[in-house]
Amino acid sequence: MRPEVQRFVADGPLPDWDASEEAVDRRHHQLAAISRPVTSEEAAALATCFGPDDCYGVAWTLVHLIETAPGPVPKLEEPGLEADDWAQTLWGRWASKRPTT
Repeated sequence: MRPEVQRFVADGPLPDWDASEEAVDRRHHQLAAISRPVTSEEAAALATCFGPDDCYGVAWTLVHLIETAPGPVPKLEEPGLEADDWAQTLWGRWASKRPTT
């Protein structure tokens, strides 16, 4: 896993709307430093970094970055009803792209 992805993941979940502007900007800049596409392993790690809300749009940047991986994130099972909104969002977006048989 690339160092810039490791740094982002090490900082944990995205902050919520109560975070300082500096904290939100720092996480946004960390994401911008990650070149696309990400690997499946990186996408799986990044998928653990969603916070309680959209972090002023930074969560959507994270969604789009994760979606650059080749296919759905491996080891991520269909989320249950207790899953957070971001896990549901990722799963729904991937489900719509899966080929039908």
